[in-house]
Amino acid sequence: MAYRYTLELLAGIAIVAFCALFLYTSATMSGAEFAGSDNVGSGLIAELSGTTVENFQPLIAQWEPPSGEIESCLFALQAAFGGILIGGVFGFWLGQARRRNVE
Repeated sequence: MAYRYTLELLAGIAIVAFCALFLYTSATMSGAEFAGSDNVGSGLIAELSGTTVENFQPLIAQWEPPSGEIESCLFALQAAFGGILIGGVFGFWLGQARRRNVE
């Protein structure tokens, strides 16, 4: 007998396993500091090259928003625009598929 919901069952097991792994690692690392990949990468580059990160100057200067609220707003707008764009593409593909099925 073929199971009807095999993929859903496997996805549910994977989600539960991921949550359990996350909770276990966060419980065992109670005193650890979390650092982003930018911090770790910058530190490794500084160690390997022998220079400090502060000495590095980018070719094109980056604009820094005047406050953290504006930075958060710009990030939210970027995320919304990306979501609309991706939703539009998938909606277009779905409409094309439905048009092919009707004809």
